[in-house]
Amino acid sequence: MEESIRDAFQLERVNPARIPSLSLAYLGDAVFELVVRTVLLEKGNSPNGALYARSLPYVSAVGQAKMAEALLPLLSEEEAAVYRRGKNSKPEHGAKNASALEYRKATGLETLFGTLYLQGRRERLLELIKEGMEHVGTA
Repeated sequence: MEESIRDAFQLERVNPARIPSLSLAYLGDAVFELVVRTVLLEKGNSPNGALYARSLPYVSAVGQAKMAEALLPLLSEEEAAVYRRGKNSKPEHGAKNASALEYRKATGLETLFGTLYLQGRRERLLELIKEGMEHVGTA
């Protein structure tokens, strides 16, 4: 999808290493949410409130922190470095219902997802999201 967006808007590919980690996390959060919403909707359409409730275990900082812990052993050295870069960033605010450490782990995971998306590594991105969702619970 990232290539289609680049083509439609005549954008040049950017090097994720040159983008601030919190900006990558911003993008990664949106990509992750899109995948989760697609999975939940296609597994059984429900009213919006029910879909939202079903998404919370995955998209919350607490859920993403659990995913990060499960995925860390599966990451390459390069992916782990991107995760650490995001985890060690200094966000302006924290999550309302998560500890500071959980929020930082979630930010690291979102940074990794944003990086993989910009790199066009769709299969790896989906592999990690699927594994993470399975760790948190069935969709």
